[in-house]
Amino acid sequence: MERRSFIHGAGLAGVLAAGAAPAIVHAQANIRWRLASSFPKSLDTIYGAAEVMAKKVGDMTGGKFQISVHAGGELMPPFGVLDGASNGTVEMAHTAPYYFFGKDPTYALDCAIPFGLNSRQMTAWMYEGNGLKLTREFYGQVGILNFPMGNTGAQMGGWYRKEIKSLADIKGLKMRIGGFGGKVLERIGAVPQNIPGGEIYQSLEKGTIDAAEWVGPYDDLKLGFNKVAPNYYYPGWWEGGPQLSLYVNKKAYDGLSSEYKAIIESAAAYAHVEMQARYDARNPAALKTLVSQGTKLFRFPKDVMEGAFKAAMEVYGELNNTNPAWKKIYEDYAAFRRDANLWFRFTESGFDDFMQSQKL
Repeated sequence: MERRSFIHGAGLAGVLAAGAAPAIVHAQANIRWRLASSFPKSLDTIYGAAEVMAKKVGDMTGGKFQISVHAGGELMPPFGVLDGASNGTVEMAHTAPYYFFGKDPTYALDCAIPFGLNSRQMTAWMYEGNGLKLTREFYGQVGILNFPMGNTGAQMGGWYRKEIKSLADIKGLKMRIGGFGGKVLERIGAVPQNIPGGEIYQSLEKGTIDAAEWVGPYDDLKLGFNKVAPNYYYPGWWEGGPQLSLYVNKKAYDGLSSEYKAIIESAAAYAHVEMQARYDARNPAALKTLVSQGTKLFRFPKDVMEGAFKAAMEVYGELNNTNPAWKKIYEDYAAFRRDANLWFRFTESGFDDFMQSQKL
């Protein structure tokens, strides 16, 4: 059987499950790449996805293809990784694409937008819908090939020094928030701050900001936000299913053998699943710990949710009229969201509503 036919027939899942690459891969030349992350090493779950991917690539190539992972700030600033992967300073980057909404809001559609897709819906849109095709067309303009690589699942709504009792309490609130959510918060009166994860605690402690969001209980406990802001809100309506992405410099990728390309794709998919599994497994215990230490849990008031939703839809409508790249992807995204929500209403929501009302 021809090598290429064997690879295609076995499928990426078969190669990944075997934990080793076909013998032909071991004949490839040694390769050393660098990956720049936007995250600090202390956040082992979100930063760790890049390490998981790199290890899988090494394992499946018998050590022939080595990828060194560098935390935000080691090789370049956390928010500099898009440019780094684009211009070839590094071959790879791992990041939250909505960090770059300032360059173009369209980047956020590869991660999360307020009141967008949840994690399962996002994965479905990327792999089985038009998400991967459309976002790759967009990234082609900057010489990057993107791969889904991680999702946190629905996030919490952040930490606040004072309680949020109504939409009026959002006015003037200085809040650290990543990506597109800041545009919507700004519209309802907040003052968004885009601060890297490793710098949030100090800003909150010093009072430079009034509130901050990151991911959820596991990371938030490690970062110690409960020590400087006692009020913990949910849900993170701006991040119902934020997807992380692996950026690969297109020229570097095109120089790889077909086997190495398949291995990168497979390893990224493995890390994509593993990240959310880790969060789903670790967040429950972390939330219990936070509450035992005095954290106060609150659901966002209804008028905050409704005001934010209205503002988000206004922003999206304006972008449809002014940004052709956004409009092309968002229209497809919105249609997928509409149908997915209809389906989830009857299945996931119905099941979850019942289970969450039971004493287990």
